[in-house]
Amino acid sequence: MAPGILVINPNSTVAVTEGISAALEPLRMAGGPTIECITLADGPPGIESDADVESVVQPICRAVQDREAQAYVIACFSDPGLPLARETTRRPVFGIAQCAMLTAMTQGERFGIIAILEDSVSRHERYVRAMGLESRFTASRPIGMGIAELTDEEKVMERMTAAGVWLRDEGGADVVIMGCAGMARHKAGLEEALGLPVVEPSQAATTMALGAVRLAEAK
Repeated sequence: MAPGILVINPNSTVAVTEGISAALEPLRMAGGPTIECITLADGPPGIESDADVESVVQPICRAVQDREAQAYVIACFSDPGLPLARETTRRPVFGIAQCAMLTAMTQGERFGIIAILEDSVSRHERYVRAMGLESRFTASRPIGMGIAELTDEEKVMERMTAAGVWLRDEGGADVVIMGCAGMARHKAGLEEALGLPVVEPSQAATTMALGAVRLAEAK
């Protein structure tokens, strides 16, 4: 049988991969599918622009082709290469943004997204429109920090909290999505600060992947 779930971080920042893996630890269980997180060494340090998104599409597809698994998770909130990756394999492929938005709708009426940069906001808005979810979406609010800056945990938490408070109080969100895989380690603190459900995208996608794998095994 193929290995379990392969989680692909399309950027080359190992600390982001480590944060994703730590966030997924509660989903690793004895007798369950393995969950392996890998870093694309030839990716940019962060997926922060449309050019970055396009640059990792083929490397992601090569990773899917080269690494056999029962399911794949693309751990970038832009879901780069998701349609093409699904054409590359007969196994299920999950994008963390898509899964996060679907999960958020099971936990509240209207969701908001915390973005890293102002440029990320337009990509989030386009994706929401493409999924037809405008009526359930409030806004995307940036914290003004790139991937390389997310190591400053105190500053990140302060800005994420401020963005989340705005989404809750001004935007009317009753669920908040963390719009970058590099934010994973801050979920618990953000939920406590906001008093709202917070969706961590890699957890949302991997949870769906686990369900798909276990159901396939049961056939």
